[in-house]
Amino acid sequence: MTSPDYSNHFSLANIPFGIASSPRHLTPQCVTRLENTVVFLGALQQSGAFVKISGLPVGVFSKSTLNEFAALPKAVHREVRTVLQNILIKELPSSSTEDISAVILHLPVSVGGFTDFSCSLHHVRNAGRAILNDESPPPGFFNFPIGYNGRSSTVVVSGTPIVRPKGHFFDRTATSEKKPIIYGPCRAMDYELEVGVIVGKGVPKQQGVDAKDADEHIFGMVILNDWSARDIQGCEMVPLGPLNGKAFGTSISPWVVTLDALESFKASGPKPEAVLASHLEDVSGSESNYDIGMKVELLNEGQITTLSESNTRDLHWSGRQMCAHLASTGADLQTGDILGTGTVSGPTDGSFGCLLEVTKGGKEPVFLANGSKRFYLQDGDVIRMTALAGAPGSGVGFGECVGELRPAT
Repeated sequence: MTSPDYSNHFSLANIPFGIASSPRHLTPQCVTRLENTVVFLGALQQSGAFVKISGLPVGVFSKSTLNEFAALPKAVHREVRTVLQNILIKELPSSSTEDISAVILHLPVSVGGFTDFSCSLHHVRNAGRAILNDESPPPGFFNFPIGYNGRSSTVVVSGTPIVRPKGHFFDRTATSEKKPIIYGPCRAMDYELEVGVIVGKGVPKQQGVDAKDADEHIFGMVILNDWSARDIQGCEMVPLGPLNGKAFGTSISPWVVTLDALESFKASGPKPEAVLASHLEDVSGSESNYDIGMKVELLNEGQITTLSESNTRDLHWSGRQMCAHLASTGADLQTGDILGTGTVSGPTDGSFGCLLEVTKGGKEPVFLANGSKRFYLQDGDVIRMTALAGAPGSGVGFGECVGELRPAT
């Protein structure tokens, strides 16, 4: 199925960063995007476009990941962004531009660590009802952002197929009262609609960072699909956290949208329901969250079914607080680390960011546009996630994060 045209996600107000290659640019390198034009920044740097920016290393945009650029101070990022906004409206060297249809987009950063949080109160309540018939949040939910460390080597760029994992789970089809644990292909494959926060300038070990100051260490955001094998996850989470149920594939969108691009879309976050440790106290007023609309669609047999629409302004914890909590024990934050927000869900039907919530734990089917139904994902299903702050054309978009579920090997 042909991908939609996302040119209206990438106006001059955006200026995202990514990694791309093409027949004319065989080696993956740093790029930005204006509408449907991809601009190779290494060629621009060679032309002298950034010569007046002090602190920008020579050849930084010819690298195959954004890590070296992301690690630079925010002031340098802002200068590059301003220069690009000024020159992208002019005629650029032909050697520096390609149409989006002519390029291959790659994983934008080298991911050293992946930590997935659970920042949505709506999600934990919905999941609690679905699994335990109890919507009570975990005991520490209002005191700190809860999370677990995932497997960074399984983070892939949008468009990469996801193979149904094998693992151990309870055989719910068994007639015995005590369900046996068996090994085989997952029977309850799910997606999770999230935002991924990408660390820019690192935080050294034992230094820590306050949430109010953590924006200086956030390079930008991506859409993130935390694919989940619910039956494997449910079997292994007593008494520890997720492992193989979450360690086989995490998809991210290829364009990193900077916080400067999202500045105009700040929104009020929830008021704390507990007295927070000082390092978790966030910026106050209308600037603690972002108003980003997100959507999940299922594509199957030429049909498109919208599964949910939600908004990041409903998240209880911010990206800054995730950074501060992770570093509070003395752990370091490294450039390229990804921090997932956990499922972005809203308060009502139609705003639930995973099938676990939509189907009430696999009890109530969701009906697709072609009349078929799903409790969990079937092989061949394609999940497409999109995100947009503001209106198309004048807002700031992320494009898409897409993955097709393939049969177990």
